Amino acid sequence: MTVRRVAVVGGGITGLTAAYRLRSTLGPDAVVTVVEGSDRLGGTLRTVHLEDGPLDVGAEAFIGRRPEISALMEELGLASQLVHPAGKRPLIYSQNALHPLPGGTLMGIPASASSVVGLVDDATVRAIEAEPETPLQWNRNTDVSVAELVGGRFGEQVLHRSVDPLIGGVYSGLSASIGVRAALPTLAAALDDSATSLTAAVAAAIPPPSAGPVFGALRDGYGVLIDALVAAADARIVLGTAVTSLRRTSGGWVIDPIGEVDAVVLAVPAPALATILSAAVPEASAAAADIELASAAVVAMALPSDAELPDNSGVLVATDAGLETKAFTLSSRKWGHLADRSVSLVRASLGRFGDTRALDWTDDTLTDVARQDLRRVTGIEIDPSSSVVQRWRGGLPQYAPGHLDRVAAIFSAVEDVDGVAVAGAWSNGVGVPACVASATRAAAAICEVAR
Repeated sequence: MTVRRVAVVGGGITGLTAAYRLRSTLGPDAVVTVVEGSDRLGGTLRTVHLEDGPLDVGAEAFIGRRPEISALMEELGLASQLVHPAGKRPLIYSQNALHPLPGGTLMGIPASASSVVGLVDDATVRAIEAEPETPLQWNRNTDVSVAELVGGRFGEQVLHRSVDPLIGGVYSGLSASIGVRAALPTLAAALDDSATSLTAAVAAAIPPPSAGPVFGALRDGYGVLIDALVAAADARIVLGTAVTSLRRTSGGWVIDPIGEVDAVVLAVPAPALATILSAAVPEASAAAADIELASAAVVAMALPSDAELPDNSGVLVATDAGLETKAFTLSSRKWGHLADRSVSLVRASLGRFGDTRALDWTDDTLTDVARQDLRRVTGIEIDPSSSVVQRWRGGLPQYAPGHLDRVAAIFSAVEDVDGVAVAGAWSNGVGVPACVASATRAAAAICEVAR
């Protein structure tokens, strides 16, 4: 089929990458339109100006061992923007005290009791030590939540004080809302391979130490990457317009309310995908409708440069600690380029799957809660000189038990529909590199049809 008019629905990192890939392959004569329901591009990536420079208030970093972002930055002439963390370790706040983040764990699940000594009580330590003596029940044909697997063998304290803080940082979720197969594939593989205990499976699943930096970021924030993608895609941008449906015509597809195109990439959250595909691809729509989202809020604060904050990259908060804030990123400690600023920058994150109370608070209330929680965690009484509040409603999909089956059903239903491709954080990972990979695959599928 001839593809000269392509619509990309969704103006986040996935949609903008797809638009850029389409432009690169289809050439300057193609009409590429990006349709975004909100009034800005970037999705859950946003860079703001706080005090004397830029700061990300959405995702701030990417996994360094994945090549997608570094390669994309190189393509776009942004290689000089690449920065890496200062190498400081995070802490966990639990039982009114700060503890080192446990080593020898996989998403907070320990491979041995020694990893969590001091973080959990003696009874829990003994339970972990005795866990290999308890027969392991694991079904290769189903999935369970992380909470069901880990809590049943290691106890609730491991969930609250080690696992949930890490899952909250990745998914804004809880161990009860995340599936083992979807979120921890190496652990599932070890269990499938007849591991005799959970501790043995975790030990087998922990990746070897990375030779290079674990994380990367952009010196001036993700906004630089978003702007470069917009320029390189050279697309028509339509903001503030929600696509409501998709229907086939003899010449291609009609996207309401945009009009007729030859092909479309749907780079939207799962609920929007379900709505758009409800008539055109009902099987995909039904599967997408079962993917739930979590919401969160970020409070970025500028503190005095001499604030006596811990010399660590951040603080994760145990879910039984009694705080509203789930994590603090000590940005000026974590990133060397931010340490040079005239203020000390801290980001507080609030909100988890199933709990959206914080999103309905005023900016002043959110900032005050974040400040009070920071004082409780650090023992320092500090008022920020300025702050920025960012709410992310429905920002992160929950990779719940059965998620892989839902994703497979979506792709299977769309696979044979010429001129339609899907992508997004709901598909093959919530991180920015995974979204870029998803976008690249979707654009390639459209371009393959065009050949």
